[in-house]
Amino acid sequence: MAKVFISTVVDSPVAQVWTVVRDFDGLPSWAPFAVESRIEHNAQADQVGCIRNFRLKGGGVIRERLLALSDYDFSMTYAILESPMAVENYVATLRLLPVTDGERSYAEWSAEFDCRPEDQRELIGRIGRDTFLAALKALQARFTRR
Repeated sequence: MAKVFISTVVDSPVAQVWTVVRDFDGLPSWAPFAVESRIEHNAQADQVGCIRNFRLKGGGVIRERLLALSDYDFSMTYAILESPMAVENYVATLRLLPVTDGERSYAEWSAEFDCRPEDQRELIGRIGRDTFLAALKALQARFTRR
């Protein structure tokens, strides 16, 4: 099983950052790789079990199911149902924790998935760098204090 883990600090309190990332349908508003998104079957974006269907900047489509959402723990877990990436059993968690020194947020995004052994290194790099890190850097930029 392949594992990816990326983390950073966002210069804003957890509650403010969480209002942006908790919207399961809001990925295009802050992640540079997503251009449009919709929740299938008119479900609510915070309803566990809802399916997010979003289009990537490069044209691919990904469908993901929300497995857990906690306003108490500032976390969400989801699974990929369909993707142009050659992954199976993909489950990811995006979590925020308060950094009390300066009212900042620690953000971590992790995933585990199965893939062909020869694809593992490339997929870990692409998911970590091009997806998780790119999105967290965009989140940092959104909350940069001026």
